Amino acid sequence: MSEIVRLHQHNVNRGPLHEGESGLPTLQPVSPKVRLIAFYLPQFHTFAENDAWWGKGFTEWTNTSKAIPRFQGHYQPRLPADLGFYDLSQPEVLRKQAALAKRAGIHGFCIHNYWFSGRTVMETPLEALLADRSIDLPFCLNWANESWSRRWDGAEHDILLAQEYAPGDAEAYAAYLLRAIADPRYIRIDGRPLVMVYRPDAMPDAQNVMDIWRRCFLAAGEKEPYLVMVRSFGSSDPRPHGIEAAAVFPPHRPGPQLTNEKRWVKLYDRNYYGRPVRYENVAADALAQQSDDYLLFPGVVPNWDNEARKPGKGYSLFGSTPAAYGAWLEAACLQAMAREKADERIVFVNAWNEWAEGAYLEPDRHFGFAYLNETRRVIDRLSGVGHAAQSPAASSQMNESSAFQTQRRFVHLLRNLPMLVKHKYFKRA
Repeated sequence: MSEIVRLHQHNVNRGPLHEGESGLPTLQPVSPKVRLIAFYLPQFHTFAENDAWWGKGFTEWTNTSKAIPRFQGHYQPRLPADLGFYDLSQPEVLRKQAALAKRAGIHGFCIHNYWFSGRTVMETPLEALLADRSIDLPFCLNWANESWSRRWDGAEHDILLAQEYAPGDAEAYAAYLLRAIADPRYIRIDGRPLVMVYRPDAMPDAQNVMDIWRRCFLAAGEKEPYLVMVRSFGSSDPRPHGIEAAAVFPPHRPGPQLTNEKRWVKLYDRNYYGRPVRYENVAADALAQQSDDYLLFPGVVPNWDNEARKPGKGYSLFGSTPAAYGAWLEAACLQAMAREKADERIVFVNAWNEWAEGAYLEPDRHFGFAYLNETRRVIDRLSGVGHAAQSPAASSQMNESSAFQTQRRFVHLLRNLPMLVKHKYFKRA
């Protein structure tokens, strides 16, 4: 049996760090110290545009299920467990996701919202949520305002669906937002509805758009939106865009890319042109992103690997384990807890269900509920609740592959430094 076949079989079956649902308390946390908001991809259902562009019946599962490992220790494919290959056109799926998120200590979802001059795409889950208030799920919207391309990167080539920023779009999108914000489950900060923007740098005049939104909200009797920019790609400072705050969004970052570790991994594919990057380096970089000039919300990612979308050319983090993720999450929560206002003690998690990017908390075949259980352990530990004991798998084994080293020093460092940005290992970005 070839090494790549053995690794494939290893990845699609239970691994040594696998945890079951029994490790997740039935009830949601009481009075958590931090609000965790997980980004949510509403892609997992068929719709006309995907049928036309990628073939009838295409969903995000199509790419996810066909990924293969390209180097030793490469965790692909990533296959769902308890929730299965779900269909988000079924409202009951969203109900199950909401219940599971609550138990794990996730406050709510930030739903990626795709709006193109009045045309909406992948709106089915949001519409189902708005139509059924019995689904107990706080939510907010992130306007994913980049053009769609065949390269899955938002670049302005091979465009499938373009953002036009036509006259009147700012007012029209404000009206669209107000409909969702009227829902009592919509997430607010100091009473103001939280509205996120993915790429303000892509707008011809973002500041003017933000001013129009504010005027529209006030004219409708609503409070001004609490505007937050996702800190990625070329944007670092939200203020030139008329936005007051930003959110760290790993592994994306402004500035130079982190070190490509390709030379240190054993390749199975000689034509592999991807970028393996150490998980702990991404964590350290994200924790070091600080600002004294504007509010910057911490962000974490349980893992990341977009090999499924870019075969042989993916950006892959290696070294993530539930324990390493938990250490990073705890450090980010401690940063958030230092905020003066309780409502601003928020950490963003990328993501709940970005399966084709390897960034998800939902249970999979290899780790099971381990990442969800670790999320809850962190929340309970910070709240002084007894469930906060370390996972059995983490206490006995911090690593499952020589190629995917999770450094004990890294985990120890993150667990024992309450103000990481002041430590010599973490310099300001």
